[in-house]
Amino acid sequence: MKKAVVVGALGVIGRYIVEKLASLPDWEVIGLSRRNGEDRGWVSYLSTDLLSPGKELEALRDVTHVFYAAFQASAGAAADYAKNIAANRDMLVNAVSAIEKGPSRLERVVLVTGTKYYGSHLGPYRTPAKESDPRHEGPNFYFDQIDWLAAFQRGKRWSWTELRPQTLCGFAPGTAMSIVPVIAVYAAVCKELGEPLRFPGSAWRSIYQVTESAHFAEAALWAATEPRCANQAYNITNGDYFRWCNVWPRIADVFGMKTENPEKRSLVEMMADKAPLWEAMAKKHRLQPWRFHELVAWPFGDYVFSCNWDVMSDLTKSRQHGFHRVVDSEEMFVRLLRRFREERIVP
Repeated sequence: MKKAVVVGALGVIGRYIVEKLASLPDWEVIGLSRRNGEDRGWVSYLSTDLLSPGKELEALRDVTHVFYAAFQASAGAAADYAKNIAANRDMLVNAVSAIEKGPSRLERVVLVTGTKYYGSHLGPYRTPAKESDPRHEGPNFYFDQIDWLAAFQRGKRWSWTELRPQTLCGFAPGTAMSIVPVIAVYAAVCKELGEPLRFPGSAWRSIYQVTESAHFAEAALWAATEPRCANQAYNITNGDYFRWCNVWPRIADVFGMKTENPEKRSLVEMMADKAPLWEAMAKKHRLQPWRFHELVAWPFGDYVFSCNWDVMSDLTKSRQHGFHRVVDSEEMFVRLLRRFREERIVP
């Protein structure tokens, strides 16, 4: 049996890694997060605040793998999240240090960062981005995380792997980093108000990419167990590119809506007073009892839809080292949004 600790186990990355490992016969999983999860089978959860952890981390013994997907957003625009250095560095330090200190059989730490490593949040950058590209200027907690992890690992028997996804697509209430619930709730509100589904940003014709959460979990498992991944960084996306102008009409079709010309608007401002409307919609359409603020982080939507420059990662390295899975992003949006409707997350 391998024993994994998934840090950030209830987020839009961590919960999918937990599900993937739980489906396999040779993994025991401990989910680490601030919120409590529901134990089942070989999966158990441990609640802790990694900025001020107590003795509960001493219970993490005989760990073979760490999947680190925790993240703390800062207030304000999502493009500024990378500047929140101290909290995101210290959570990683506290988690990995505690796990490595106790009795363990540690083999690999998989660290999740992202394409902000290349400055994708700041404006046009070199594309397609390669793992060997230089870092952008200015602060970024990804730099602090990987620099600490590489230094801490040096000379030890275990290794690390860094994965750089782009715009996760899954569902984890309370997360700031999934675009699918942004689209789903935005479409539902527009439909309830009798409005067409207008694209709300300036990235209408830019080239873009995303990473489905379930696909990323497959990549995380590969990164944790492939010998060639030791002390390496990899871009992980669906493996294709798209333009919102081509995908948006199919998204509108899922909700039976018409589209009109894009209209740049702040989702943060538009949705500031929509909680009462959502409560009424939830009763009217018998939706699952998620509260409005639990479903979507609107600053993240504003950030994604305003990237009016090409966002492209090169996947050559991951393919050369054995990860060949791909996802059709246009089909993915249709599939996930239909699932949101079927499961009564949105009407």
